Amino acid sequence: MILFINACVRKESRTMRLAECLLETAGDEVVQIDLSALVYPTVNEAFLDRRDALTAEGDTSDASFTLARRFASADRIVIAAPYWDLSFPASLKQYLEQINVTGITFEYLPDGTARGLCRAKRLDYVTTAGGMNVPFSFGYGYVKSLAQTLYGIGDVRLWEAQGLDIDGADVEGILAEAMEKIAREQGKETDDER
Repeated sequence: MILFINACVRKESRTMRLAECLLETAGDEVVQIDLSALVYPTVNEAFLDRRDALTAEGDTSDASFTLARRFASADRIVIAAPYWDLSFPASLKQYLEQINVTGITFEYLPDGTARGLCRAKRLDYVTTAGGMNVPFSFGYGYVKSLAQTLYGIGDVRLWEAQGLDIDGADVEGILAEAMEKIAREQGKETDDER
């Protein structure tokens, strides 16, 4: 099962178009979490104290852990997040705060290092940007670091299209080129698996 985390804000999202292309070629059941439809609890001291008490007791069955359990059990993760204010929309940060749960998505070893508990071996990060030479390290880099360091997901891939808002840009051509790359790379993997 592919868990599709949709952090696209606009109805006519260019990032969503790339994500749909990736998901169409992925060949597995897709479960979508639309972040714009979620209402998050405030992450304050009371929230953290309650979560810490539950995880200390080993009780991860509480409804507040539903998002984390779903993330940890996915076979593959796809995140669609437009490049937004030097990273990604705030809803994705809120989502990540909800799924970063000791005992579900990761655990700490006696030496203090983290070990990932997620089933997924691959995370795809899909994004678009209006400008060029965007420092994706602030958004994609953050998610990649979480995936590899905390969740135990070693294969993290970036799919992107840049320069979409530059005067005179061939937006459809840029998107088509990005989609062709996705189809080509996904097709190569399918061939390699045969």
